[in-house]
Amino acid sequence: MNTLPPPPDPLLLPVRDPRARDLVLDYADMHALVADLVLPGDASMYAMSAMETSRELIRHSFYRYEFATVAVTHSLFALEHVLAERLATDEPLHVLIQRAADAGLITAGLAADLDKIVPLINEEYCASYFTKLRTMAQAAAAPHLPAAT
Repeated sequence: MNTLPPPPDPLLLPVRDPRARDLVLDYADMHALVADLVLPGDASMYAMSAMETSRELIRHSFYRYEFATVAVTHSLFALEHVLAERLATDEPLHVLIQRAADAGLITAGLAADLDKIVPLINEEYCASYFTKLRTMAQAAAAPHLPAAT
């Protein structure tokens, strides 16, 4: 059985990512950055879970700045879900954003900002990435790998 090595003694605290220096003074201040990121109580569990995950990723980006990028991606999943529910349709996110702006659910300015982000996170890229992850996980889970010939 493969196990992780024991943690070093004493367990060290994570080190602040220097790229977070312009955001806050210390980790406790990260709470203020995410305090207003809340959904109404009647939001779906999916949206609430995705937003909570995004909040925590933003908070922990104090230690690993790349978590902020993952947080944005995760919050877009929540946005897509909420807009699909509110507009009663199942269309791609860029279409939902335009329809939400037309319906007055979001401002035109927000729609324009989102239109800049959404093309960076497209379905083909995500599918390709997850295919690679799945292949790596299957290889790691295999009881043995055949010898290369």
